[in-house]
Amino acid sequence: MAELLEICALDAHYGDFQALFGVDLTLVGGETVAVIGANGAGKSTLMKSIMGLVKNRADAIRLRGAPVGDRPAYRLAVDGVSLVPEGRRLFRSLSVAENLVIGGRLKRPGHWSLATVYGLFPVLKERCHAPAEALSGGQRQMVAIGRALMANPDILMIDEASLGLAPTVVKDIYRAFPAIRAEGTAILLVEQDIAQAMGVADRVVCLQEGRVALEGAPGELGREAITAAYFGAAP
Repeated sequence: MAELLEICALDAHYGDFQALFGVDLTLVGGETVAVIGANGAGKSTLMKSIMGLVKNRADAIRLRGAPVGDRPAYRLAVDGVSLVPEGRRLFRSLSVAENLVIGGRLKRPGHWSLATVYGLFPVLKERCHAPAEALSGGQRQMVAIGRALMANPDILMIDEASLGLAPTVVKDIYRAFPAIRAEGTAILLVEQDIAQAMGVADRVVCLQEGRVALEGAPGELGREAITAAYFGAAP
């Protein structure tokens, strides 16, 4: 199957500081790829680079074969890439429904609407008139994912899906992923919880100090190899 997203020799800089070094990664339609790694490994920088928030050369990132590494974030959103940022970044004074409707302003055709997002996360329908600031952390994450889905993306990127959430809430969020994939949406997931990542992903990519230290299907990667790649230690 042809790659939906292809990253080739991606470098990323913040001024004089280099955060990514020659990262390669591919993603096909309907696939879930989990990016794992310790704090400071470059996971969020990778997501921001794909979303056009960190500039790069055009051919470092290709979407459906077209070079997009120098496109701004709003163009990437139009092209079918949605990001759920770390920290959710909701409009806290707006209601759940208003936050979701904002995500649909691009009017890209597809499966996701208020009704289908409420079907995915029923608690959001119950709290549709509540302001985002009144929600629990897990509910805010559901709104952030729902808002991204309202753009009907081909690629859904989620940065730190389970960070700071109770285990029961994390399970509710992860139970939504098969339904998202069933609509053909590819998921690129940044996750510090290795067990959660391994349970949902078709492939796992481990970053260590801005470089790909390990990549493979979960069933092919042993615990010792993952530990070595994650922490940069000898297995």
